[in-house]
Amino acid sequence: MSDFKVTVLGSSSALPTLQRSTSSQVLRYHNRYFLLDCGEGTQVQMRKYQIPFQRINEIFISHLHGDHFLGLPGLLSTMNLLGRTEGITIFAPAALVQILTTIFKATGDRLVFPFIVIPLEMDREEIVLEDETIRITAFPLNHRVPTFGFKFKEKFRRLKVNVAAVKEGAINPIHLQTLVTGRDVELLDGSVLRYKDFTLPPPQARVFSYCTDTAPFKGLEDYLRETTTLYHEATFLMNKKERAKKTFHSTAADAGKLAQELGVKKLLMGHFSGRYNDSKAHLEEARLHFNQELFAVEDGLDYRVS
Repeated sequence: MSDFKVTVLGSSSALPTLQRSTSSQVLRYHNRYFLLDCGEGTQVQMRKYQIPFQRINEIFISHLHGDHFLGLPGLLSTMNLLGRTEGITIFAPAALVQILTTIFKATGDRLVFPFIVIPLEMDREEIVLEDETIRITAFPLNHRVPTFGFKFKEKFRRLKVNVAAVKEGAINPIHLQTLVTGRDVELLDGSVLRYKDFTLPPPQARVFSYCTDTAPFKGLEDYLRETTTLYHEATFLMNKKERAKKTFHSTAADAGKLAQELGVKKLLMGHFSGRYNDSKAHLEEARLHFNQELFAVEDGLDYRVS
């Protein structure tokens, strides 16, 4: 199976600490690099943890609070200074266009590589990018400003051959090349070879969902169906539940309950308030509800998507 992992660059909430930078992650799949959020200092973290940022062609910004996007203008400027020519697509709330335009006009910077911003304005889950290897959807969250989560689902380019069925049916190798891509073949006599009859069922697709800065809300679990590895914010502990409600955030217990309801294989928690010196209590609180693989993420560590 293809490598599928996330490198955490920043796991703090609004304020960076000496141990945790602000929100940013790099998701690696099929040797492609996707940047999720870009808080202040992201490019420094990329250098520190040896992320080849010139290979990032798609950036996903969840919302326009500073701890999730203020590193983006500097990152784009650095890419430009280093001679980047390949374009970048940024998926973000629509207001980011005006922000970047204003910044680059004021600084006099002119990016020589093309970039486009795809505005996120949906009120339900929608596909924002799909090709032969991956499907990426965005969905609305419940925060103080328009905020979006992202779901990355792997796709299988070729199915495994059912050798016995192929031999029994004396399948032409040319037809087999089509069948293993998940497409049926219509023969000249009008009969149809069904790909499911000559291939094996694909394994369960791995699905990574990035769900940050949100209060719990009805319907979130529907957006997150099929998720196998969930990253979910856990800004507070339950003794700060009222604070979480007021600021439209979640607790570690909220994250654990959601993960258990979804039946995910792995839960990654992050976006911790700077008031906490460590995340031991977050793990204990979430463990009361979720009994699978559970991590309180740390900057610089890789986590495999199960």
